[in-house]
Amino acid sequence: MIPRVTASIDLDAIRHNLTRIRQWTPDSRVMAVIKADAYGHGAVQVARALRDLRSESDFAGRHPWEADAFAVACLEEALRLREARVYAPIVVLEGVLSLEELRLCLHHELQIVVHDDWQLALLEQLPRGARARLWIKIDTGMHRLGFEPEKVAAVHERILARRDWQLCGWMTHLARADETDSAATQAQIDCFDAVLADRPGARTIANSAGLVAWPQARADWVRPGLLLYGASPLSGRTGAELGLRPAMRLESRVLALRDCRAGEPIGYGAIYHCERDMRIAVVTVGYADGVLRCLPNGTPFQVHGQSAPMVGRVSMDMVTIDVSAIPQTRVGDSVLLWGEGLPVEALADRAGTLSYELFCGLTQRVRRVYP
Repeated sequence: MIPRVTASIDLDAIRHNLTRIRQWTPDSRVMAVIKADAYGHGAVQVARALRDLRSESDFAGRHPWEADAFAVACLEEALRLREARVYAPIVVLEGVLSLEELRLCLHHELQIVVHDDWQLALLEQLPRGARARLWIKIDTGMHRLGFEPEKVAAVHERILARRDWQLCGWMTHLARADETDSAATQAQIDCFDAVLADRPGARTIANSAGLVAWPQARADWVRPGLLLYGASPLSGRTGAELGLRPAMRLESRVLALRDCRAGEPIGYGAIYHCERDMRIAVVTVGYADGVLRCLPNGTPFQVHGQSAPMVGRVSMDMVTIDVSAIPQTRVGDSVLLWGEGLPVEALADRAGTLSYELFCGLTQRVRRVYP
C-alpha cells in the first residue's frame, strides 16, 4: 500500500544533534526531552537510539550521542517507555496526579518532579521505606508550576525528614529564553542561584533555547527537546545554522494535475484565483494529517527539488500547489513539506507558529518510517 503522507525519521541525525549539544555544554549531563512522542518523532525509537538499553542505572554517557536520562510530561508517556523495555532513568516533568500514580512511579523506578504542596502531601502518605526519587521545581518567574522561592527552605526540610527519599536535584523553567536579550531570563537564573546558594543537589535550568542562548543556564543538567530534532528554538535562525541536522522529512504525493485558466478559483472559499493559466497539483495531505489550516497562499513546498508554492486553502485531506514551473511533475510524485533543503522553520514562520507545533501536531494518519 502506498502511503499518502510519510514522516521519515533519521535517528542518526538525532544522535548527531545530541553530540552537537554536548559540544555546547560538555560539563552538563543531558536529560533528553522525549515527551509528546518525542515531538512526533517516536519516543520509543528515539530512546532506543539515544541510550544503551542494557544499562538500567544512572551513568555518564559512554558516547557523546547517549543521553544520561529522558524526560516525559506524564506517567502515561513514562509507562509506554517502560513497557518497551526502556530502563534508563526517566523524569516525569508534571509529576503525579494521585496516590495511585505515585505508587506506579515508585514501582517503575521513575523520577518525579514535585511542584506543589499537595504533591508533597501525597508523598508523605507513603509508608516508611518507600524510596522516592524527586526533583523539586522552583517558580523563578514563569508562574506556571513550581514552589515560590520563599517556600524552598520549608520544602527542603520536609524532604530531609524522609531518609528514604532521594533528592535528585532542583529544577526551574525559563519563560523567555528564546529572547536573547531578555532581562527577565537573567533575573530567573539569578533567582534560582540565590535560592539554592547553600543547598546541596544537582541543578537544571536550560531547555533548548536556554542551552543555546544563555550559557549561564547550562547547569549540572540540561534539558534539550527541539534541538534533538534538528530545529532551532531561536527566531530567525534555522537548525542548520546551529550545526544541527533535520531529523524528520515529511513528504506527501501528487494525486491529480489540473490545468486551470487565469481567473479561476482554487479550493474552498475561493480565496485564491489563478493569476495566469496555471498547472495545479493536488497533494494528498491536509489538516487531518496535521498541516495547519491557517497556512497562507505562497507557503513553500517542493517537487523535484524546486519550489511549488501552495495556492488555495488547506482542506482536511488535500492541499493544492502551483507546479507551472515544474513541467516534469507527474501523478505519484513526491512532495516535500519539510526536511533537508526545506527547513521546518520556513513553514512555521508562514503559519505564525513554532516548529514545536508542527512536529507535535502530526496525526496518527502520518506513517512514520525509520530508514
